[in-house]
Parts: sequence; C-alpha cells; structure tokens
Amino acid sequence: MKILIVDDHFVIRQGILNILKKKFDKAVIFHEGEIHKALKLLRQEAWDLLILDVYFPEGSTLKYIKEIKELQSDCKILIFSAFSEEHHALPFIYAGANGYLNKLSSEREIQNAVKTLMKTGNFFSDSLKEKILNNVINGKEPVKINTLAKREMEVARLLAKGEGNLEIANRLYLQKSTVSTYKKRIFEKLKINNVIELAEIFRSYGKEE
Repeated sequence: MKILIVDDHFVIRQGILNILKKKFDKAVIFHEGEIHKALKLLRQEAWDLLILDVYFPEGSTLKYIKEIKELQSDCKILIFSAFSEEHHALPFIYAGANGYLNKLSSEREIQNAVKTLMKTGNFFSDSLKEKILNNVINGKEPVKINTLAKREMEVARLLAKGEGNLEIANRLYLQKSTVSTYKKRIFEKLKINNVIELAEIFRSYGKEE
C-alpha cells in the first residue's frame, strides 16, 4: 500500500506517518507539505491513498479533488481536517473524497479510518452517514456558496471576517437594516444559524479574500 500524506505542517505529517507505520508496517508512506508538489507526485506514480488537509496557503483543497480523481481514479482520498465535520465534510464528499476525519481523532481512530477506507472504499462517521442519507431522502443539495448573489457574497465575506452590521453598512454604503436583511437571506440560503458557521464555510471553500 502506497500512502501520500499532504499537509503544510511537518509535525502533522510526521505524526500521521508514525501512527500509520505502527499499524501498516509494510506500507510505503511519503509526505509532502505543498499541494502542487503533491499533484506532481500524483502525475508521476500510482498511489493507493491520499491523506489531504483541507486548507493550504494557496487556499482550499476542495478545488483539487476533481483533478486528483482525474489523475488517479483508483486513489482513495481521506480528508484530514481541523475543521468540524458538520460544516465542512459534505462539500468534499460530494466533490469525490472517500472519507473525512478530524485531526482531534485518536491514534486508533486514525488507523481504523485508513483500514476501513482501504477495505470498503469509504470511511464516514455515523453522524456523516446520517447527514448524507438525510440529504438524499430529503433531496437536499450540499452547501453551494456560489448561489449567493454578488451583493450577498460581499456582505457574507465581511460577516465571515468578523465585521458587524454597522461596519458593513458603512463600508458598502448601505442601511444597517438592509445589511440585516442580507444577513438573514444568506443564512437561509446556506442553511446556517450563525457567523461562526459562515466563517467555517468560507474557509472551507477558500473564499476569505
């Protein structure tokens, strides 16, 4: 089994490597700190598993999932993230990732996730399975931030940065009540309840700037 770990923090990469070596002592494991160098490795040779962080200085890795699958359709992708599964997992899963695991997971959980993914082709927590199933049953689509209109996106981006309604109103030359209306509309479209969730979504999609 060939595994490629891609994370911009060396300690994380080395930690995962050590954890996996205890369970999969015959596995060939490499790690890379830059997404573009990882893509180069994927073009050069075959890999069984890619363990991928959600965010790099260049932005979210969500946009690379399709390219990775086109390069190697048989390579399994396990997203390894510090961000909550609740608000970040589904966009990656719908994009083609085979699993999602939080960085707070224990050593055993990490080993089990890799074992399960390589055996069955996927690894989803029970809560994520339920969310996916509910979406299918109810015909719900995953969060699509690009459904926001231009002005809604401007307001949403400033909200995600932590600016208040009055600050946004002054910056965009709007009435404070108008900003409140946009905020309500944004939350309804993205099916969220607060600014913290909005900030997480923006970070996941790499749209903070």
